[in-house]
Amino acid sequence: MTAIGMLALASATLVGTHFLLSHPLRAPLVARLGEKGFTGLYSLVALVTFVWMIRAYGPASAEAPQPLWESGEAEWLAATLVMWLGSILFLGSLRRNPALPRPGRPIEKIDDPRGVYAITRHPMMWGFALWAAVHATVNPTKASLVLSSAIAILALGGAVMQDAKKARLLGEVWRDWQMRTNFLPFGKGFAMPDTFAFVAGTIVWLAATWAHGALGYRSAGIWDFFA
Repeated sequence: MTAIGMLALASATLVGTHFLLSHPLRAPLVARLGEKGFTGLYSLVALVTFVWMIRAYGPASAEAPQPLWESGEAEWLAATLVMWLGSILFLGSLRRNPALPRPGRPIEKIDDPRGVYAITRHPMMWGFALWAAVHATVNPTKASLVLSSAIAILALGGAVMQDAKKARLLGEVWRDWQMRTNFLPFGKGFAMPDTFAFVAGTIVWLAATWAHGALGYRSAGIWDFFA
C-alpha cells in the first residue's frame, strides 16, 4: 500500500469508528459496558485512530510533496481571515454549548442564541471544518487534502448526526433550537460573537499562527507580513 493509501485508510477509520461509536453502536455498548466503560473505549479508539492518521501524514507528504495548485497572497489573506473566524467559533463553543453532553442534567430549555450560537448552532464543528478548509486551500498536497477532508467530514457529518440525535433525545426543545438558529454560519444574517469568544479566539489564533512559523512551517496569519 502506498503512503497516501495508508493515510486514506487511517483517516477513513478515524471517521468511520467515530460515527459508528457515536450513533448506532453507542446504545448497545453502553448497555454492555456501562457509561464509563463506553467512554473509555470511545476515547481509546479515537486516540489510536487519530495517532495513526497523524503518523501516516508524514510519509504521505513525503511521497507526494508537490501542491496540486499554487496558493497566492490572496488565498493566504482569505485563509488568515477564515482561520480567525474558525478560532473565534471554536473558543466561543466552549461556553453554554447545548450540544455538549450533560450527564444527569437533562436540558429542558435552551436560551435565545447569543454570541457564536447566533452565527451557527454548531460553532465547534464549524471551527474544525474551517480549519480543514484553510489548510486544504493553502497547502493543497494530496496528503493535506486527504487529512483535511477527513476532518471536515468528521466535523460537518458529526454536526448533521448530532442534530438528528438531539432531536430524538430532546424532542421539541431541540427542534425549537433548530428553528431559532442556523446550521450554516451567518445563515440567519450577520451576528457578532461575544467578548469572550472574540478575545479568546483572537489570542489562540495569534498563538497558533505564530507557532506555525516558529515550528519551521511557512509563516502564517499576520506574522507572514513580518517574515
